[in-house]
Amino acid sequence: MSAEPDGPEGRLRRFATIWSRAVFPVTSTSLTRPEFEELLLPLARRLRVALLARAFDAEEGRAVGAALVRVHCTDPEALSRALDCVEAYLVLYCGEDGPQEELRLRSSRLQHAMAAGFAQALRERTLGEQEAIARAALQAQGVVAQALHASEARFRAVFEGAAIGIGIADLDGNVLQVNGALQRMFGGGEGAFRARNVKDWTHAEDAPQVWKLYDELVRGEREHYHVEKAFYRPDGTVLWTNLTVSLLRDADGRPQYQLALMEDTTERRLLNLRLRYEATHDALTGLPNRTLFFERLEKVLAAGEGQRFGLCYLDLDGFKTINDSLGHAAGDRLLVEVADRLQSCATAPGEMVARLGGDEFVALTTGPNARHEVDELAARIMNALLAPVRIEGRELTVRGSIGIVEGAAGERSAAEVLRSADITMYRAKSAGGNRFELADPEADARAITRHGLTTALPAALERGEFFIEYQPLVHLGDGSVRGAEALVRWLHPQHGVLGPDRFIPLAEHTGLIVPLGRWVLEQSVRQAREWCERYGDGAPLRINVNLSPCQLTHPGLVQDTVDILERAGVTPQALCLEVTESALIGADDDLLKPLRRLAEMGVDIALDDFGTGYSNLANLRRLPVSVLKLDRSFTQSMQQFPADPVDLKIVEGIVSLAHSLDLAVTVEGVETGAQAEQLRILGCDTAQGWYYARPGPPERLHQLALVDATG
Repeated sequence: MSAEPDGPEGRLRRFATIWSRAVFPVTSTSLTRPEFEELLLPLARRLRVALLARAFDAEEGRAVGAALVRVHCTDPEALSRALDCVEAYLVLYCGEDGPQEELRLRSSRLQHAMAAGFAQALRERTLGEQEAIARAALQAQGVVAQALHASEARFRAVFEGAAIGIGIADLDGNVLQVNGALQRMFGGGEGAFRARNVKDWTHAEDAPQVWKLYDELVRGEREHYHVEKAFYRPDGTVLWTNLTVSLLRDADGRPQYQLALMEDTTERRLLNLRLRYEATHDALTGLPNRTLFFERLEKVLAAGEGQRFGLCYLDLDGFKTINDSLGHAAGDRLLVEVADRLQSCATAPGEMVARLGGDEFVALTTGPNARHEVDELAARIMNALLAPVRIEGRELTVRGSIGIVEGAAGERSAAEVLRSADITMYRAKSAGGNRFELADPEADARAITRHGLTTALPAALERGEFFIEYQPLVHLGDGSVRGAEALVRWLHPQHGVLGPDRFIPLAEHTGLIVPLGRWVLEQSVRQAREWCERYGDGAPLRINVNLSPCQLTHPGLVQDTVDILERAGVTPQALCLEVTESALIGADDDLLKPLRRLAEMGVDIALDDFGTGYSNLANLRRLPVSVLKLDRSFTQSMQQFPADPVDLKIVEGIVSLAHSLDLAVTVEGVETGAQAEQLRILGCDTAQGWYYARPGPPERLHQLALVDATG
């Protein structure tokens, strides 16, 4: 039973029909067009299966490309027409109701795979033909030698019947005979060959060794050679060939003639050039792509002593906003316009512009004055971006951030140069954008270290590389230890012990702060229980744990805290969570809700680094805090005697206000006895700092239980 005309099989048949009509005129086959369509139908079915498969398989596309070669679609135009049909009609007739954008992307990938399979199959076929030519050359050498001595008739049969071009010349280069295949390749009669000497057939693209090999052969120093060589036809066009030249000797072994066998490779070379261009150029802008740019950069860097280079790495500022607001088509038009402007900036010898992908471009300049020229190139690029771009009736302002790297060849690899330029570009972007920055080795090293720490963070938590030190909280009235603040450290395998300032911002940026913070809370609460069990009533029953702003917004904060306390058998009153003042500035009720729930359970909430933000004292009434932690900047002047009276008044006012709101006051950074005494007189409740103890292991904390804060 035939397929429904509008069903999947019917639409597949229409796609195969369109494909066959497009390709058949440029195909070397004895089949009729309907017979050729039947050959393409299973190939179309394979493309449809690959298009709709759950997982993309490029092998299907490569197999279809190879199959085209097997059915004699070897003309470059046949591949071009086949790819055009796939691009225009595969999704339309075989995509069914799938997501169109994804199907078009998969169709594009299938086209690339088809081209790759086609090229590979054509190459294998060529290698096979070359091997056959080599065998034919050896065979012809023997046959011709025998024919010259035995039978002219047998020689003529071989000579004229060969499908490849054959020519015979004497050792002076005078052409004696050519067969019909060679005449057809050059487009001239035998008389035109006889009028020329072999040495006249030079071409501008001849490799240096071609004529050296020829001279060795006619002198009898070699028996044959094989090269790729171009020739000019009488009409001025170029013929590319695989050329094998062999030496023919007489019966006594003396050199007598030279035999040339030629295979026309012009069409295959043009196809390879086209595929090479497509593989090394950006499809949207026509600029060289990442592959070609790296080839050029590596060649420049390998040039040796005396060569210098300059590189500009450009990233458009705010390009994502254009894509999101106006659509990707408008974004593509903007990229094309930017590419044209960049191309106009790099016209001097040794300059090149490429698109790396997305909205990232690079410009390269070379020469002894590269240090000066790369600055001028960056300035030209910035000026070229000044004029607005008009798209869909809108004028869009184009801004860009550029990282510049300049140096001598041979000092760094291409990957290292591009990484430095990338880091420098992001430094320009973080400084506000619309500017360029010069590479700084020290800044690069810091960025690379940050990146290394960022990528190592997840594994570090799994491997147990983090540990906690504890700094005691001392009551200023009687000097007793009332608690301890948990401070996380990272024992890095290469960098040693890292403080939280080195990795907490990275953990917040990557989101790892949530599992890391949960681990710190769990370890700290467990330590509080161990202190209680080991030292009894003299143990610090309250543990202070810092809470990141990212943790405040995590939906599992309250439940995680409850679960940790219950598993450890510790009451909520033994826990104090410290939140920085800046994290709560302007906080809405949704952000404060989890803190209020924890406070209602009995967990103390401390406002850390108080005084470093806006210090909106009136805002304290709505915050669920029970402790204020004064920043050390308020008390630094108290290390000397007498203390600054203005600082004393400020601290006294804050303490008075806090106590009127039933808030306890803790002071950070106490380093001298004079400080501790002055803070006690001002009414502060607890303090911590190096005067009492530096952060250390939990075993050392109990030794301070009877420290006299005033002594």
